[in-house]
Amino acid sequence: MLFDGESLARQFVLLTRALLESGSVAAVLERVVFAARALVPGADLVSVTLRSDDEAFHTPVWTDRVADDLDQLQYRFGEGACVEAARPGGPGMALSDDLGTDDRWPRFGRAAAEVGFRSLVSTALLPDAVRPRLSGALNVYSRQRNAFATEDRDVLLLLATHASLALATTRAVRRGELEAEQLRRAIDSRDLIGQAKGVLMARRGISAEEAFDLLRRTSQDMNLKLRELAQTVVGRREELDLPDLGGR
Repeated sequence: MLFDGESLARQFVLLTRALLESGSVAAVLERVVFAARALVPGADLVSVTLRSDDEAFHTPVWTDRVADDLDQLQYRFGEGACVEAARPGGPGMALSDDLGTDDRWPRFGRAAAEVGFRSLVSTALLPDAVRPRLSGALNVYSRQRNAFATEDRDVLLLLATHASLALATTRAVRRGELEAEQLRRAIDSRDLIGQAKGVLMARRGISAEEAFDLLRRTSQDMNLKLRELAQTVVGRREELDLPDLGGR
């Protein structure tokens, strides 16, 4: 999906508003990763790496669980773009156009290529962070080789700035706090999605599996987070024209 300058500006206005209004750094980081997936044409998966005060790496937010799995491989091997960019004093951006042949990260690169991911770019977050603030990286994976053009990297630098501001304005974001917030949001999302499935099942006479598939496909078609779509379905159940929600 291509965005013009006006669309990009609108996306960043929304992110800035979220940064100013949100009481949760996890919520801001989640908005950043989904914005990255929407704004960068080659992006298939997006995640955030944080380096906690015990110097361990972890992934508090992602667009798909596979992104977390790929991040974990980098943490285990001690190599990869997100590990390099997340280290204090590391590069502002680390990029591979072909992970399968990149001799800088042979173990991780081969493992990523084997599951179909060829390009990775990671942009540093708070590279000069001093405890208890956390350094980290915004990571974007693609199934294509040479996936990220110069303008894509510029967009990611701007998104990383928003994520960095969210981290910088939080006095002490520790791993446990982010994990607790992530768990709470996951539970809330599960409840909302369950309610939305119930609405669709009742209105359209479909199974739970078909209702979830309809929600998933519609969220992808509309470039909308599944939780936000579920909230709309539940909140407007009496007025939504449900047969037009993505089709069957």
